[in-house]
Amino acid sequence: MADDQPTPEDIAAWVAGREGPRLWLNATGVAIDGLGIVILGAPGSGKSTLALELLSLGASLIADDGLWVATDSDPPTVARATGVPDLIEARGIGLLHAGVTVTDVPLALLVDLDHSESRRLPPRRLVAVGNALCPLIRGAGLSTLAPAILLLARHGRADV
Repeated sequence: MADDQPTPEDIAAWVAGREGPRLWLNATGVAIDGLGIVILGAPGSGKSTLALELLSLGASLIADDGLWVATDSDPPTVARATGVPDLIEARGIGLLHAGVTVTDVPLALLVDLDHSESRRLPPRRLVAVGNALCPLIRGAGLSTLAPAILLLARHGRADV
């Protein structure tokens, strides 16, 4: 890795359970154009709120507050647990039907709502998920996070 590139983080920091090659994360997941976005953070950090913003921009719900990541596929996949309803929490309103949902998509991005970036143009951060490396965004406090994630998923990040 280049000197300015951080060492990849390990997905184990967010794992709440395991079942063979599958990892259970207390996270919320959405899909944008068939790509899985996993939103990580402590309770009350805004996972469901960010997911609601992304849903309003055209994303589809995978699952709210818990999902599986399968590490035995390349790329890893994100999946809703069997039998989980298509609901998402809207704090202060209640549980809402999410509309169109997806059950299983390739993992494309992890978003950490517990940490923020100190640099305006941060280095590319990665998370080791099985044998794969997945991009990570530290998104705490970013007011433009939802539209930025949408553009990142659809068009990628510039190499400048």
